[in-house]
Amino acid sequence: MLLALSATAIVIVALLWEVAWPRLVQLTERVKTARARVDDPTVGYDPGRERRAEQRARQLLRSCVNEEEWAMYRDLGFLRVWGGLADGPGRGGNGATRDGAPYAYLVYPHKPVVAFLPQTRELLSEYCVEFPDETRPYGSARLPDSDDVLAKWMALTGDERRLISEANMHLPGRQVDPTKVRRDLWRLHEWERDRLRRAERAARQQKTA
Repeated sequence: MLLALSATAIVIVALLWEVAWPRLVQLTERVKTARARVDDPTVGYDPGRERRAEQRARQLLRSCVNEEEWAMYRDLGFLRVWGGLADGPGRGGNGATRDGAPYAYLVYPHKPVVAFLPQTRELLSEYCVEFPDETRPYGSARLPDSDDVLAKWMALTGDERRLISEANMHLPGRQVDPTKVRRDLWRLHEWERDRLRRAERAARQQKTA
């Protein structure tokens, strides 16, 4: 009698398990999906948002910088900003940079600002500074590339001393490859020379017209 009841109970449990198992699987999948939606910051994220944000940022950058600076960023992907401090970045005392050359900065999107001497292309230092994007949640705390460049440009042209005093200063090569920077300086030189040639050619054509 006891054996028969045990066998019957086992059969009933097995049948109930067969019925309940698909529902249990569905419930588990629903829980996983709901948890993924909570944990994944890109849920509800518009794939075109970053592209549209960058387009707006480029328009804003173009409206703030001069024509040459905009062409430089458009063609080369970075900006050069001339320094204005009397003692130069990371220097002091004599009121001038080495060999009397003025200094400048290369401004890249989401990379440290690189100080250099234009006449010798000597790299002076890197200044690490970040401007987070406060429009969350969209899965990223970074500004669009052109907004980041514009923020650095505004900081350097508006209050250079404050920027370089508050930024983390490092020797060249800490985060930006010096070979890349020197290549970009060469590209900038060639770009300016070509731009000057085209301007001179256009001036001659205008005179002869």
